[in-house]
Amino acid sequence: MTRLMVAFFCSGFAALLCQIIWQRMLGVFAGSDTVSAALVVSAFLAGLGLGSIIGAKLADRLSPRQAMLGFVLAELGVAVCALLSKPFLYDFIAIGLAEEVQQPLAVFALCFAGLVVPTTLMGASLPFLARAVATDLATVAERIGTLYGLNTLGAGLGALIGGWFVVGSLGFVGALGLAAALDVLAGLLALSLLPGLARGAPAPAPGAAGATGPAEPFGGLKLWCLLVFLSGYVIVALEIVWVRLLGQVGQYHAYLFPTILGVFLLMDGLGMALAARMVRRLADPRPAFFLTQGAGFVLGALLLGALWWAMGRSPLADFMAVDFDRFGPLHLAISTALILVVVGPPSFIIGMTFPFVQRAVQQDLASVGARVGWVQLANILGNAAGSIGTGLVTFHFFGTMGTMLLLALLSLGLLFAWLWQARASRPWTAGLAAATAAIALLAPSNERFWARLHGLPENTEFAWSEDRSGVAFWRERGEGEGRAPGRFFIMGHGQGFVPFLDTHILLGMIGPLVHPNPERVLTIGIGSGGTPYGATVNPATREVRGIELIRPVLDTLGEIARERPDSGVAQLLRDPRVKLEYGDGRRALTRGQGLYDVIEADAIRPQTSHSGLLYSAEFLMQVRERLAPGGLYVQWAPTWRVVDTFAAVFPHAVLLRPANVLIGSDRPIPIDQQALLERLRSPELVAFTRRGNPNIADLTPMVSGEMTVWTPETPRVPPPLTDMFPRDEFFINHAYLDAYQPRRR
Repeated sequence: MTRLMVAFFCSGFAALLCQIIWQRMLGVFAGSDTVSAALVVSAFLAGLGLGSIIGAKLADRLSPRQAMLGFVLAELGVAVCALLSKPFLYDFIAIGLAEEVQQPLAVFALCFAGLVVPTTLMGASLPFLARAVATDLATVAERIGTLYGLNTLGAGLGALIGGWFVVGSLGFVGALGLAAALDVLAGLLALSLLPGLARGAPAPAPGAAGATGPAEPFGGLKLWCLLVFLSGYVIVALEIVWVRLLGQVGQYHAYLFPTILGVFLLMDGLGMALAARMVRRLADPRPAFFLTQGAGFVLGALLLGALWWAMGRSPLADFMAVDFDRFGPLHLAISTALILVVVGPPSFIIGMTFPFVQRAVQQDLASVGARVGWVQLANILGNAAGSIGTGLVTFHFFGTMGTMLLLALLSLGLLFAWLWQARASRPWTAGLAAATAAIALLAPSNERFWARLHGLPENTEFAWSEDRSGVAFWRERGEGEGRAPGRFFIMGHGQGFVPFLDTHILLGMIGPLVHPNPERVLTIGIGSGGTPYGATVNPATREVRGIELIRPVLDTLGEIARERPDSGVAQLLRDPRVKLEYGDGRRALTRGQGLYDVIEADAIRPQTSHSGLLYSAEFLMQVRERLAPGGLYVQWAPTWRVVDTFAAVFPHAVLLRPANVLIGSDRPIPIDQQALLERLRSPELVAFTRRGNPNIADLTPMVSGEMTVWTPETPRVPPPLTDMFPRDEFFINHAYLDAYQPRRR
């Protein structure tokens, strides 16, 4: 049993490594917006569900020896798929077919086709393993619960160790190689157990062929599948709420989601392991299931509320407020501790439900594999419904607090269903129902919820919006902040100011000022509006197209423009040349039509999760393909790795300092630094700049430093930033090469 436990642990570790990287690879193809991300997750879960069905249908026809061999083959198959992932999922699908497939249904179908083999093998592994270890009806629930708990613990460590160390140190391809090795190890360990396993399948127990009756004293399989579906919905919906709230607190760095997922899975697995030791002593597992399910939601909601309250007070507000960058060691330690406190306890309690369910449904050794498979399928379907329903529907129409209210009502329904039949556990059930009802009644509004998290002072103007793609929030300066402009936040990041920050206006102006005839301009990212505003500087420009990944940014800018018709935001939105739209900028480059004279990227911190997709060599090559001959690409250079990658892609490049603005082209760049400085001092450009921010006096100091020029003859280094290894994004694993300091090699 020990070897099998190690094998299933390794299998879980490898599966999470693969899942994280596969989603990233397919995200290049499908896009990084929430709809596209949901399509990839749905394709992954669909494969797991298919595997559960196949396992449920096949497992009980096999002897324990044959079932163990099936598990071995599944693990080896996943290992092969991991090794083939890069050429198939990335090279062939994500890059090769990006221009061919655009409709959401086609995107889902292609993602499913790419993932169906490995995820089906993953989904079938538990039913096969359950068939192999089921030798005694009295211990089967304990064994299955223990094994699945260890698998989940392995998955949790895969998320944590993989997210914090493996992926950032080895890159995506290296991490997949490690996952393949762990799958092979799991297969070999299981293979060594074959000689000791029976060659014949157990006969069905008398009267245990199917329907509810004496053989199913705790309710039929269909009833428990429904309960597991609802439980799976609640826990995944809670996980998505955790990601949105804790992402706001932790600033959505690349390590945050693996930490939330890892803590969730680790504590879920520990809960399973504890409950697996309890099930043999349970005469009736139903009270334990309903009480742990209800208590898990109540505790999860209370801890979320406690964090929301604490974020507005010292000492937490002194370190983790949205006004600060939260990428330092202390901030990472605090955000990790908060994840442990908020996510860990409810995940542990809800994780206990799995062995209780197995105790209720496992009443016949001859149908162990089928029952494990159908219950697992119900859980996967619940997870998928929770992911899609919350991420795409309830967030969109009801916001975060509306989502919590719906989850409270669902949990209340489950508790009332049991309260109707409960006897011994009635006081506890009634108490949990009362606590759930109180949570539903006392939950703050969405506006109040996000205002507190953004540190909104009293009597301060603000604008905000939330939907499935994220949260945007602008607040006017508070008392004591002098003439500072109002801060604009996107998903907990300070992404600019209104009135606009000088560096954002400059970033937008450079391309249209340097290009001799900038008729068509594209800005990837809109932020607070400063970069696209700067892009309107040249009267020769006929079109400025801006693409923003977070749709509430556009809604919030619209609200600011209505409240402040004389502001730079209002002028931007009134300009008939400007078209601002919601979408994925990289996908728009791949699938759009026509060429641009100037393409610009709004400044994004390289430590932000998925920022590597906008700093990689592959992205820059896509930009080159969409530039007209002699067209310019303009980008902020936050690190020397960004500079080296940029110079490796563009044969002609310029770095303007100290603002660290990069300009790239396929032809010599027509820039005269002194002429540019004189133009920036001209009355018409000074007036334009001050319409964006009346407090800006002079932009020239930001580009008056040393200018670095690359020509085709200038030596280059291989691009250090790629889609498969975004080193700057994994800033703990790689020293941050600050572009503002002297060059280091």
